[in-house]
Amino acid sequence: MNAPAPARPRLFAAVLAFVVVYIGARAALEHLPAAAPLALAVALAPVLAFAAVIVQCVRAVRRMDELARRIQLEALALAFPCALLVTFAAGLLELAGFTAAGDFDLPRLWPLLLAPYWIGFALAQRRYS
Repeated sequence: MNAPAPARPRLFAAVLAFVVVYIGARAALEHLPAAAPLALAVALAPVLAFAAVIVQCVRAVRRMDELARRIQLEALALAFPCALLVTFAAGLLELAGFTAAGDFDLPRLWPLLLAPYWIGFALAQRRYS
């Protein structure tokens, strides 16, 4: 995201906090009993951390000029449908039995969801520069 300078430290801090919390939660969940109250709290911690990332992204977009907002819109116009495509394709492939258990679970797929955003961002940036 091409955020204005004042928004960058807050956005970076939120993303960094999310990554740390996510990695910690993934590691902790391997050692906690399934469906335990602590496991639920640990599993939801990255959700709260990512909510902070969303808040910072929205604040950053609100500070952008019209061209930067348009670039973000075009990037997201590609990324969002691609994210839906990856999500439902993975679910249907798993239901059809074409994946081993855990091969295509969503926590492993989310990095794939970033690629369409960056591709859309690069295309829009090139279009308007």
